[in-house]
Amino acid sequence: MKLRKVTAASATVLALALTATACGGDGDGDGSGGGKKITIGIKFDQPGLGQKTPDGYRGFDVDVATYVAKKLGYTEDQIEWKESKSADRETMLQRGDVDFIAATYSITPERQEKVDFAGPYLLAHQDVLLRADDDKIKSPEDLNNAKLCSVTGSTSAQNVKKKLAPKAQLQNLPTYSACLNGLQTGTLDALTTDDSILAGYASQSQFKGKFKLGGFKMTNENYGIGVKKGSDLKDKINKALEEMVADKSWQKAVDTNLGPANYKNEPAPKIGDIKS
Repeated sequence: MKLRKVTAASATVLALALTATACGGDGDGDGSGGGKKITIGIKFDQPGLGQKTPDGYRGFDVDVATYVAKKLGYTEDQIEWKESKSADRETMLQRGDVDFIAATYSITPERQEKVDFAGPYLLAHQDVLLRADDDKIKSPEDLNNAKLCSVTGSTSAQNVKKKLAPKAQLQNLPTYSACLNGLQTGTLDALTTDDSILAGYASQSQFKGKFKLGGFKMTNENYGIGVKKGSDLKDKINKALEEMVADKSWQKAVDTNLGPANYKNEPAPKIGDIKS
């Protein structure tokens, strides 16, 4: 009888141990679904892509990251969102501050020397945003003598001025919102950066119907999900992205977040297909 009691107790202990193992340890997420949480880097200030709002986090990048996290074994309440500013992204991944980053993160050879990328999951292009009633600017060359705006520190406006419209009157302002206000009042003629970012800003309720994308496709911007160099998360995220496209969740996320600005998205890129 005593032996039976010990055996039963041992079985109970074993069952509890197996349950604890299945539920994961006490550490942070490692991308395998085994931890209590997963930390994901996004932008906090890009409407339509990655934005922190009073109601939570919104945008296409947020939807993609949430889908990926779910496929890795995490629920939404197990995600810890962390702001990833452009200049900090490689350092955050190298230090292990985040498990992965989805933050309008263009794949470039220089960045690939420091971190790995899953994807790409969106092919964006440098474009211009115009007033909805503008009928004068129909090509990049038409930006000559136009008042062109971008954000201080951005290379987008410089690219246009150097390569396509050398006579453009370039103005750098601190924020995209400042450029949008100038565009709305007529003190500026065009705003330039990635078309996905422009669509996100134009989709805001206060600007609905006031702007349009030029559709110029001046560069290719391959958005990838950044992970630490050598991380096995890369392959797992790639698989999740393929599933997101296959079950139509990807297109739904594009339409929901960027569609209100009549964003004409490229088809979902194939994993590893980086357009130069």
